[in-house]
Amino acid sequence: MSTNPSLAGQPTRTAVQTAALVFGIVFLVVGILGFIPGITTHYSLLAIAGQESSALLLGVFQVSILHNIVHLLFGIVGIALSRSAPAARGYLIWGGVIYLVLWLYGLVIDQATAANFVPVNTADNWLHFVLGVVMIVLGVSLTRRKAAPGAAGYVP
Repeated sequence: MSTNPSLAGQPTRTAVQTAALVFGIVFLVVGILGFIPGITTHYSLLAIAGQESSALLLGVFQVSILHNIVHLLFGIVGIALSRSAPAARGYLIWGGVIYLVLWLYGLVIDQATAANFVPVNTADNWLHFVLGVVMIVLGVSLTRRKAAPGAAGYVP
């Protein structure tokens, strides 16, 4: 972490660290919300895993106990890795790759079969796509170094 000259001795976060922290907190909150009846509709149908779980977070996203635990763990990892810029960058990029793989997985499986063990529905699939793209873009763009004047690639 760098030090902000206006607040000597106070550590500051880089933009990529802040992004990783925000994603971590959001995933943690989503994981918790998945266990709260009312926020998760059809809560009595929440299963450990699989397409049999008919619980819907916010009435839209299919969740299970496994799915909620994955969100909790993803959130904890994001918060932990936000402590350093390289780790935060890795979390955003590789986390984004994981979400794009989940998106592809959700597109190719038959949602009514045992292959849908997470479980996911169409809303989950497209949310995974958006999360994957946004996380990768943030991980790359927030750590891109600007070229110095006179250097190759410099754009004023």
